[in-house]
This record gives sequence, structure tokens and C-alpha cells, in this order.
Amino acid sequence: MKTTAGAHAAGEMAADAQNGPPMPEDRLFKAPNDRVRVVADFDELMSTRFADQVNALCWPRVLAGDFDAVAAALQVPRGITHLDEEMLRALELNAAGKRAVETMLADLALLEAHGLQPSLDCVNGYTHDDAADLLRTDVCSFHVDSATAEADTFLCTYSGACSIGVMNEHTTRHVDAPETRQRLLAAHGGADDEAFEEFLSDHFFDLHYAVAPDAPVYAFGVGHLWRIATLHPGCAVPPCVHRAPDPLPGQKRLLLIS
Repeated sequence: MKTTAGAHAAGEMAADAQNGPPMPEDRLFKAPNDRVRVVADFDELMSTRFADQVNALCWPRVLAGDFDAVAAALQVPRGITHLDEEMLRALELNAAGKRAVETMLADLALLEAHGLQPSLDCVNGYTHDDAADLLRTDVCSFHVDSATAEADTFLCTYSGACSIGVMNEHTTRHVDAPETRQRLLAAHGGADDEAFEEFLSDHFFDLHYAVAPDAPVYAFGVGHLWRIATLHPGCAVPPCVHRAPDPLPGQKRLLLIS
């Protein structure tokens, strides 16, 4: 990937904001399974190719700043609010809260400098999805991300509960379960053909998964920057099955996503 002067500048700013104190040995993130690989820095996160069934890369970090204070200071409606620099800098925060804002903005600039389109979001619960009455398809359901061309998902939780992942071996698509497929066929009102497959795709039913009751799930943690594989043409590995945490009353979540 071509690196511009802007990317170097953003990288230096992010490194200063992110590194903070060395991570204590007992807090080091260890790969929970063979699908996850831990990387040492941002360059390795960006340059590593998904291969050998690895579909998730994690750059462990201990971030400086009080991100919970940022979340508490945000007055946002129910749902997802996209945060911009002006909104974050206008918050009344102490020094630790301001440091957290600088860290988030540095992450945003770093990904933008590498040609990505990241977003800083505050999640204050979710609005109801009518399609869930047929099959749950919100982000709190285990799912994979998809793209029409090669693309990966980047995730970092700064405050609140973190995302959860599971190995593909412990999952099955909901649409492959006979009872669920028959229910969806009835809603479609047609045959199990190409038109039905388009129906499943249009409503994202084909991207959601059931997880075995005894499946070992793993947490993405707070502060770590992840890059996970999506479902796209030519993907060398199975896409990463993951989900957002269930919202907790009174708790807002801060995250970066691209």
C-alpha cells in the first residue's frame, strides 16, 4: 500500500496518542484461537495478508485518556450517532478526557491516511428492526460483513462493552437450517431458486449465523484495534463471524469502525 506524507504524519500523531505506558505482562492480549493473529504494530496490521484460516488480526493497545468521561459527556439520542471533530472538541472534559479525544481523532486520521473511510460512533442503544420479527439481522446477532470488492472491517471499542467473535467451525448460517429456510420461503412466497437467494441477500438474512451452545466465544477487548476478514469475491479465508454487544441500559459505547 502506498504511504503518503500525510500518512506518516498521522502515524506519528497516533503513536504518541496511543502508546502510553508499556502494557503489563498480565494484560497482554493473547490470540484466543487459531483464527486470530496478534500483530505488533499498525504497519503489521495493515500489511498482513489473511491466510492459513486466520481471519482476524488484533493490534493490542493500552490507550491513554478517560474514554468513559467522553461517553458520559455526550448528549446523544437513542441509536447510533456519528461523532465529528467539532462535536468532540466542544465537550467539557478534564485533561484525561481531552487526551482520549485526541487519541480517537488520531486513530481516525491514521485510517483515513491509508485510504479508508472510518467513523467514530456513539451507540446509545438500538432502534427496533421490523425484519427481526422474521429473522434477527441487527449487529447484535452473530454475522459476517460483506463487500462487493476486496475490503476488510476495522474495529476498536474505546468505552463500553466490546464486540464478540467466534470461530467459524462453531457456526451455521441461519438460512441453512431447514425450519428457518422454510419460514423465509413462506415469507418470500416463491420457490427456492435464484429469486429466493436474492431475497435472502437483499434482507441480509444470508449473513447471519447460529452459534453452537457450547461454542467458545472471544472478546475483542477495549482499546485494541482489529482488522477482520469480510465476505467478498476472492476472499482467501472464511469471513470473521462476530457481533456487537447487547446494549446495557444507561451505558453508551464509543467505537471506531471502517
